[in-house]
Amino acid sequence: MGSAMEKKWLFPLVISSVICIFLLATSLNLGLVSSRQAINSIFSFLPSRVVTNQSSPAFAETIVSQGPPPPPVPSIPRFAYLISGSKGDLEKLWRTLKALYHPLNQYVLHLDLESPLAERLELASRVDNETLFNTVGNVFVIKKANMVTYRGPTMVANTLHACAILLRRSKDWDWFINLSASDYPLVTQDDLINTFSPLNRNLNFIEHTSQLGWKEDKRAMPLILDPGLYSSKKQDVFWVTPRRTLPTSFKLFTGSAWMVLSRWFVEYCVWGWDNLPRTLLMYYTNFVSSPEGYFHTVLCNEPEFAKTAVNHDLHYISWDIPPKQHPHTLNINDTNKMIASGAAFARKFGHDDPVLDRIDKELLHRRKGSFTPGGWCAGKPKCSRVGNLNKIKPSPGADRLRHLVGRLTLTAKFGQNQCK
Repeated sequence: MGSAMEKKWLFPLVISSVICIFLLATSLNLGLVSSRQAINSIFSFLPSRVVTNQSSPAFAETIVSQGPPPPPVPSIPRFAYLISGSKGDLEKLWRTLKALYHPLNQYVLHLDLESPLAERLELASRVDNETLFNTVGNVFVIKKANMVTYRGPTMVANTLHACAILLRRSKDWDWFINLSASDYPLVTQDDLINTFSPLNRNLNFIEHTSQLGWKEDKRAMPLILDPGLYSSKKQDVFWVTPRRTLPTSFKLFTGSAWMVLSRWFVEYCVWGWDNLPRTLLMYYTNFVSSPEGYFHTVLCNEPEFAKTAVNHDLHYISWDIPPKQHPHTLNINDTNKMIASGAAFARKFGHDDPVLDRIDKELLHRRKGSFTPGGWCAGKPKCSRVGNLNKIKPSPGADRLRHLVGRLTLTAKFGQNQCK
């Protein structure tokens, strides 16, 4: 009997379903149900997630506007350094590394392909034989050296290479800093940590301007080729014809090749969740002095990152007016100006110039051949062992740097002198 009842109701159910479908199709054809919202209301009995997904598609690029997740708890800021050099720079690079070292940071070292193999092997050997580096495990040497031409895109490629290594090696750093063997710190790492502790971790310290001036004709419009892209022998870039016009799909910016970049922005440049970083990387392949424009143009053409720009490279550099390709080599007569600048770093210095000894003695309190002391230092001799990593002992240099950074970030907060 139960089977007969089921058959009795099955036929009317099928007929009713067919009629409903016919009426709905007729309504759509007559324009009686014309909007997606109206159709969604008819099927409101379906799970709301289905309707929401139809009306709000998730675009991959929205990750830019979301920004990075905030750190779970306040932490001591950490820095990831690239220190690069060329032929004859081994001793300068090693001295700069020891002056900059802190166990909480990450360091990538690179001597380019112009450096003799013996120099590159010696650098790797020194890192392997430094007890503290082996204990902490935060200093890495790029053993497969890159050919780097300063005025060409190979320097940008080398910087991105280091960024990729640092992103892969560690999740525990907040800012990337690129330096050369000719740079030297004017403050201790404890000073830097102390100054950056209260800052928004998304800020990018990058000197920039869209006022190209003479660079428009001499750098933006010529086309160059960098032999470092295909040759194992170091050569200067060379010019090709024809020249090109200025771009219209993005705005060019230029500035210092030395910068302090947030991890969020570095991830964007390396992973590029929209195509801007790759597009600009190809454009700057033929640009004169691309290290002075690539990162600046990427940052300022993405609105979310443009809001994070702080217009300074935290360096003291002495230039000619108008500036030439390279700045003055600093000496002991420049000491007072360097200190008064409040900058974290200065460049460029000659090998073992007496001014470096003065900086070690008066600003870093560093003994020759040793690490710059900080709250982390323990053991005898001093800094031969890692002590309390949470102990920060700022020097008077922190006050100078804090004054400079405070003024710069206040200006950036109100959008002044920012990507203009």
